[in-house]
Amino acid sequence: MQFTDRIKQVKIILVVIAVIIALSSLLVSHFLIKDLSIEESNKMEVWSEALRAINNADENIDLTLVLKVLTGNNTIPVIAIDKNGTIQTYRNIAIHGKDTTDYLNKKLEELKYTNHKIRINLENSDAVSSKADNDYIDVFYDDSLMLKRLASYPYVQLGVVLIFVIVAIFALLSSKKAEQNKVWVGLSKETAHQLGTPISSLMAWVEILQTKYADDELLPEMNNDVKRLQMIADRFSKIGSMPEPQTNNLNEIIENATSYISRRTSNKVQFIKKLPSTPVVVRLNDSLFEWVIENLCKNAIDAMDGQGTITISVLDAPSKVYIEVADTGKGIQKSKFKTIFTPGYTTKKRGWGLGLSLAKRIVEEYHRGKIYVKRSEINKGTVFRIELKK
Repeated sequence: MQFTDRIKQVKIILVVIAVIIALSSLLVSHFLIKDLSIEESNKMEVWSEALRAINNADENIDLTLVLKVLTGNNTIPVIAIDKNGTIQTYRNIAIHGKDTTDYLNKKLEELKYTNHKIRINLENSDAVSSKADNDYIDVFYDDSLMLKRLASYPYVQLGVVLIFVIVAIFALLSSKKAEQNKVWVGLSKETAHQLGTPISSLMAWVEILQTKYADDELLPEMNNDVKRLQMIADRFSKIGSMPEPQTNNLNEIIENATSYISRRTSNKVQFIKKLPSTPVVVRLNDSLFEWVIENLCKNAIDAMDGQGTITISVLDAPSKVYIEVADTGKGIQKSKFKTIFTPGYTTKKRGWGLGLSLAKRIVEEYHRGKIYVKRSEINKGTVFRIELKK
């Protein structure tokens, strides 16, 4: 649980850092874009004044500086039109197509939507009497390419940060899963190894007792328990490797598992089995899958406090087999449907929290199936479902 809590803490820290970076980036970019936009607006006002000056100029005015201002704009797209809507001049617009006028008119319509407009009122002069008092030129311009790129930069940066966070979390989860796998394998192998020696000794003692007390009624039960220990050790030895599935009758596996559990639990627990009348043939490892059914039944017995009904149903579909284990226990909160399969999670004071996580590992990793909580109601019961491919 400590490792799981550490992973959650690291994920929260990564998300917080990503949010801080995102907000900082947006804030800084906002001020930069605002300053550059104001600067470009000031440049266009100067450019517009230069355009007005050249429209009102006569032969005695030196236009060198004015022309320098007009030609100095190499970044901001601009189109100037007179009061009749006729295009007077344009800058920094790449013409695509043969019809220049048609393209410029389309571009003009686009620029009108940017709301970047400056109106130049043209003054009358004694030399030019043909101009009316209300002559003007409208200058429409767009943001420069640099400003547009800067405006999109925060979103690119946010995307990079998001990808970094996702990769980091994925790496942490992979690390967590790899560590869990090592723990599972190491614990299973060590358990099988530690059980091997005493089980061998017990088997030898049972044989000796059977020789001396052949008619003793307790020896067969003792022998069955020793065989059970041997099967448990065999199960643990298979956890660390990929066991080879074999063709088995699922009905027999459920019968064996429930028979073992029912003999070792209170008479107040009733087992109801709803199995098909014909054999349900599935490729699986019988000893490991019996372990799954036993864990689900033990979990149900604990949830019912040793009193209630456990119903095991099998539905044989064309491509899948569905196994449901239902109890009449205390139920599970919906928010805990996935948490209960986490290693170490338990509601019992002396529980290890490994039963359901072990069942999930056997079903999903060794048999390529699914196990989940189908439904649950507080103080009414829970239904676990297992899906296996045929």
